[in-house]
Amino acid sequence: MARTFRTRRSMHAVAELNVTNLIDVAFTLLIIFMIATPLINSEERTIPLDLPTVSPSDQRPADPQTEFVFLSVDARGQYFIGEEAVTFTQLQTRLRTYAARSKQPVMRVRGDSKASYQYVIRLLDELQKQNLNRISFDTQVGGS
Repeated sequence: MARTFRTRRSMHAVAELNVTNLIDVAFTLLIIFMIATPLINSEERTIPLDLPTVSPSDQRPADPQTEFVFLSVDARGQYFIGEEAVTFTQLQTRLRTYAARSKQPVMRVRGDSKASYQYVIRLLDELQKQNLNRISFDTQVGGS
């Protein structure tokens, strides 16, 4: 009768979780978000505008899938798309390209409170001509 002299090793599952890798991933994500967050809304802050104030109210959060196009009018009546200053003719051309898309972006109109009302109306009229009906007005919350 043959006999083996090997000792039987019982297979034990390791019950410990190595959290070092999880901590590394968490810190990496934290750093990425800390760097990316100021870049997300950079278009909103680059053009110095004195936005009209409104009373505080409940606001719905924006759908993260929604694309926004920032259309600004400064106090002198200069038009901007994002950070780029454009003439009204260039604005019309760019709005046509946005209107031709299958899913139109939301047009965020940012008018300086000291801008002539006519410049903002001219912009809204052009949005209506191009059938761009998804419009949002940016304001700042004031206390009243």
